[in-house]
Amino acid sequence: MILCVAEIRHGKLVNTAFELLTAAKALGQPVAAAVVGGAATAAAADTLKARGFEKVFVASHAGLEGQADEAYAHATAAIVAQAKPQVVLLPASGQWRAVAPRLAVLLGTGLASDVVEVSGTAEQVQVTRSTYGGNMLVKLAVKGSPALVTVRPMAYSRTEASGAGAVENVAVDPAAWKVRTRVTEFAPEATTEVDLAAAEKVVSGGRGLGNPQGFELIRKLAHTLGAAVGASRATVDAGWIPYRHQVGLTGRTVRPRLYIACGISGQIQHLAGMSASDVIVAINTDKDCPMMKLANLAVHGDLYEVLPAIIAEVQKIRGEAPAMAGAK
Repeated sequence: MILCVAEIRHGKLVNTAFELLTAAKALGQPVAAAVVGGAATAAAADTLKARGFEKVFVASHAGLEGQADEAYAHATAAIVAQAKPQVVLLPASGQWRAVAPRLAVLLGTGLASDVVEVSGTAEQVQVTRSTYGGNMLVKLAVKGSPALVTVRPMAYSRTEASGAGAVENVAVDPAAWKVRTRVTEFAPEATTEVDLAAAEKVVSGGRGLGNPQGFELIRKLAHTLGAAVGASRATVDAGWIPYRHQVGLTGRTVRPRLYIACGISGQIQHLAGMSASDVIVAINTDKDCPMMKLANLAVHGDLYEVLPAIIAEVQKIRGEAPAMAGAK
């Protein structure tokens, strides 16, 4: 059996569960889900059992409402003990990146983290992940039973299967665990920008912007299209834009319906993070760069002329008043 850990974030099931389901099916074994938490687990389990998981193991307790990493590791270990999977796939999200190593210690097994591909068989799992700062991809064999693997969000498409799986409850007693931390408050970052991780449209900027002020134009186009703002590693390293916007092996992997690359040449680590986009539009003065060759639509021109024209045309179609574009 392959066990996929489903994440509940702020009371809602995260769609990474269905990306893990896609990855798990490649291993040729029955696939079950594990869900840990408080009151929100019931609704999450109902969704999971109807969306392709053959069985859903639920560890639910009021003591798990706080989402403390140590408590989640103990609860997941209880599910693993009951389910007895050969492989456990977890989302490489902020929370589960912290839970996974604790879980590996509790189970006494190996862990492969932040992988972009899972292959092989349930008996001999192989994973692909980046190394040397995202400049290389390596394939590794995961030792230990069960094999633990955290999979980068958006590395796989989401399975849209339907089914009628069963739910199995797992008894847990948080009072018996040695938990030294507790969550006292969650303060979300104040932002009006579209979340890059789940965006259907992304507008990204690269060193071709020439200066950090160029991202004002990128944001203007993104706002006009209802898109998220992305960036190349070079612009993040230069301090032009925060790391949370970085797309690539060392940043976020995205899988939008539309990806607009502005002034991005297309280094391999960046392409690995966005090449699965449905439609890629590249705007660049270098007609021979890798991004222009990869793109479904390549625009050879100055982005400071092209982007304002796109913005104006979209606003014209919508009947909106034209807005000022960013300066070069």
